[in-house]
Amino acid sequence: MSTSDMTPSRTEKLLEEYRNRTQAAQLGGGQDKLEKIKASGRLTARERLEILLDPNSFIELDRFVTHRCNNFGMGEKRFLGDGVVTGYGRINGKLVYVYSQDFSVFGGSLSATHAKKICKVMDLAMKNGAPIIGLNDSGGARIQEGVEALAGYADIFLKNTMASGVIPQISAIMGPCAGGAVYSPSITDFIFMVKNTSYMFVTGPDVIKTVTHENVTKEELGGAITHAQKSGVAHFVADDDKHCLLMIRELLNFLPGNNLDEPPVLPTKDRPDRTELALNSIIPDNPKKPYDMMELIKLIVDEGYFLEVHQHYAKNIIVGLARFNGRSVGIVANQPQVLAGCLNIDASVKAARFVRFCDAFNIPLITLVDVPGFLPGTEQEWNGIITHGAKLLYAFAEATVPKITLITRKAYGGAYDVMASKHIRADINLAYPTAEIAVMGASGAVNIIFRDQIKNAKDAVAEQARLTEDYENTFGNPYKAAELGYIDEVIEPSQTRQRIVDALEMLKNKRDQNPPRKHGNIPL
Repeated sequence: MSTSDMTPSRTEKLLEEYRNRTQAAQLGGGQDKLEKIKASGRLTARERLEILLDPNSFIELDRFVTHRCNNFGMGEKRFLGDGVVTGYGRINGKLVYVYSQDFSVFGGSLSATHAKKICKVMDLAMKNGAPIIGLNDSGGARIQEGVEALAGYADIFLKNTMASGVIPQISAIMGPCAGGAVYSPSITDFIFMVKNTSYMFVTGPDVIKTVTHENVTKEELGGAITHAQKSGVAHFVADDDKHCLLMIRELLNFLPGNNLDEPPVLPTKDRPDRTELALNSIIPDNPKKPYDMMELIKLIVDEGYFLEVHQHYAKNIIVGLARFNGRSVGIVANQPQVLAGCLNIDASVKAARFVRFCDAFNIPLITLVDVPGFLPGTEQEWNGIITHGAKLLYAFAEATVPKITLITRKAYGGAYDVMASKHIRADINLAYPTAEIAVMGASGAVNIIFRDQIKNAKDAVAEQARLTEDYENTFGNPYKAAELGYIDEVIEPSQTRQRIVDALEMLKNKRDQNPPRKHGNIPL
């Protein structure tokens, strides 16, 4: 064999160059930095995509992009991909677009080209009607690029805003995210955080100490538990990176690809006409005694499976996703075990946001009502319960998806109106025989209406008891509302699942629309 026969051809050289560049891109900021990320208990940007997406479905875009900054010696520091892995793939067979920030490259900081890569996949997601998932692991704007980095963030924020209500947007916070890095996730529909490794804050502990002299740790300021319990910023909390990514896959099982599609229907072996005799005794005889609304939910949904959203925040109201006869639904329910199920500021905002998400993506709403009213007190009033409570009222009234409401026990005062009553366009309103629909509880009402009569009675206690019983007989039941057509049907609790399935089937072709307008002015 001659020497010339052993010389690589031009094509072979080009292929070798391609393979070397690809290998360099996959190493991000270098093997040592990737190993450091793993040592911290986190996965690398590419490992995360391998878990998130169906096997062998990821197609990477812009693998060889590099930054264009020459300030502060940056011209000598270029990495293929520039700190973010972007592309598309599939989750349970469904098309999704993704970006995964690579902390090994300049701490995942955002440059102008980094931002353009993200914007490109967001544009593709919008054009093709598919969800966008961002795996965020970024220290914020790349300081060396100055205003160009800030412009990149603003470009992303605008696209988040334009995509809102058009395609599902999901953000996973998988490392420290500060400054501008937190605003894009806050516009998206759902935020996932990971215990002990992910953080969100506008300004970090060091800046806070300098400006306000407060000493606070990263975990206390912006850790997963803090944002899940106190601020409500995080919708889901995961134990580690893998758990977080699997939770995202599960969430997507309930969602359509875009606002023009219907939610997925999955096969189920759970009979639509299944009865649950346990429901006939779930409401306590004592109207002041709490019970667990979560038990009721799990008894009526398919296979007893309920994906709770905002589990750790405003626990006096429950929101989440489930299925009836294979169809996705959103559930909003008062929780009598916490604050007696009262509506307060946090619960109103939590539920309003969830209702608007479901309405945007054609997910029917099931509302389970046991609400004695709005939480009283100066703290609530001074912090705007009027405005915040109106958000939930607005959200339910605005929603045009099928709306089914079930009153299990108390539905008092303005809270009765707010919780998807017939008067704000609920389609089917059901009630248990234990339902109490009134302006307020019997005792309070009697003390107001018959104050003088009780005061002047020979036996005030006996008179109050008699009047309270009369009031309960008149209003402490669902039948007055049923007489007026505000309740469509009083049902036996054991039949709850069947009645909801029947109503959903009847409403599956519902068409309703709001008046033509640029947009409403929700009381923010």
